[in-house]
Amino acid sequence: MADHQTQSRKADHIRICLEEAVQCETVSTGLERYRFRHCCLPELDRCDLDLTTEFLGKSLQAPLLISSMTGGTDQAKHLNQCLAAAAQRHGLAMGVGSQRVALEKPEVIPTFTVRNQAPDILLLANVGAVQLNYGYGVDQCRRLVDMLEADALILHINPLQEWIQPQGDTNFRGLLGRIATLCTQLPVPVVAKEVGNGISGVMAQRLLEAGVAAIDVAGAGGTSWAKVERARAQTPLQHQLGTTFGDWGIPTAECLTAVRAIAPQVPLIASGGLTNGLDAAKALALGADVAGLARPFLVAASQSEDHLEAQVQLLLAELATVLFCTGVPRVRDLAQAGVLETRG
Repeated sequence: MADHQTQSRKADHIRICLEEAVQCETVSTGLERYRFRHCCLPELDRCDLDLTTEFLGKSLQAPLLISSMTGGTDQAKHLNQCLAAAAQRHGLAMGVGSQRVALEKPEVIPTFTVRNQAPDILLLANVGAVQLNYGYGVDQCRRLVDMLEADALILHINPLQEWIQPQGDTNFRGLLGRIATLCTQLPVPVVAKEVGNGISGVMAQRLLEAGVAAIDVAGAGGTSWAKVERARAQTPLQHQLGTTFGDWGIPTAECLTAVRAIAPQVPLIASGGLTNGLDAAKALALGADVAGLARPFLVAASQSEDHLEAQVQLLLAELATVLFCTGVPRVRDLAQAGVLETRG
């Protein structure tokens, strides 16, 4: 029964994210509080611009991550194949959605496996951290990594979503110790990621002490998983909780500055409400190494491969525009360049 519920939930999540009003409203990413200082004489030619970077030991043609979204259904298979092909074409990183369903129901493994489309990309496996309290250990996590031939494992941490979700897994007791054990025994790096409510500096410190190799702050300001679960609510109580806590969380910009302050060297992903290349550039200037976007890629891929290609081209052009108009030739120097100002 559990596998059918998990698979049904996957289909619901895609439909709700595409069709319903699940974006944060009263909380923003905080990125709007910043602007770039325009440089009217950049002393650059277009060919001088360099978007390349490295992350978790792999080269990227641009500091962009197609954030974890989906898997487990026929629609998800098509989307993942489409997204992976785009990631391969443009040298981007990609994460898949939670693979728990693939262990419960092995016949859906092909909906996640994308190495045939993307042999060279930085590819991230994914499972909920809370599953470490529900029978998952090093062996299961290794299987998830192996089925994808992944370069790292994302542990997504989602207490609010699990609390509101029908039949959610709400035993988070002792998780930090289990995460620490996993980090010492898994042969690939572990990335700790929220799902849109943010990771504070204090929590990032604890996760890093436990051994995680990278942080994805996944702050508030974009898709609200409380609102997504509200759309799936089975009781008036669940529905009202999704409404009350629909804008809960730490804005993405605040997460970035807090985590970077306590961990100047940690590999850092900015995600949570980034909608375009200008948002991505601001996040990079605030200290992120890579910017993760989910919904813009999901919307484009669900329309067509051409729409997805156009979306990627636009993001790359927007990033390049920031470099050109700030006089910073290399994207990996944005954070050092002092070109980001606080508005007002």
